[in-house]
Amino acid sequence: MARIWVTNGTPTMPGVLNPLTAACDRGYVPDEAWVLSNPGVAESVSEATDQFEVIIDAYDGDADVSAHELDHETDFRGIIEFYRSNIEAARENGDTIAVDVTPGRKFMSAIAFQAGFKFDADHVFYFHRKSGGYYGQFYAEIPRTATDLIDFKEVL
Repeated sequence: MARIWVTNGTPTMPGVLNPLTAACDRGYVPDEAWVLSNPGVAESVSEATDQFEVIIDAYDGDADVSAHELDHETDFRGIIEFYRSNIEAARENGDTIAVDVTPGRKFMSAIAFQAGFKFDADHVFYFHRKSGGYYGQFYAEIPRTATDLIDFKEVL
């Protein structure tokens, strides 16, 4: 049984890396990670996927990390299909899947959140910084008391 991580790309590295690091720190070390990309964030997503491998390796994992490219950021059907197909494939294979709704534009996070529930992902994570003083900082730089990895599947 594999652990899968799916998320949106963003130009802000902490926004996409912190949730993954927090999940790994909590014991959810993925075997596969998929990042949704579009032309506006493609360069950042390429950097992030390289860092995903470093983070997962630091937690003794070994993951296949890839990006899924959209033609444009407002390809709403493509965004839904990205989440639906990954969640359904995980379900069919008996894998565990986590949807990270932290990074990306608001509409992408909203779609990811809805898809996580509608298509029955195992986890719908959001990385919450409890105070505004740590914007732009990476997980290792932020006190644990100032963060919370919320799993909406547990709290809702």
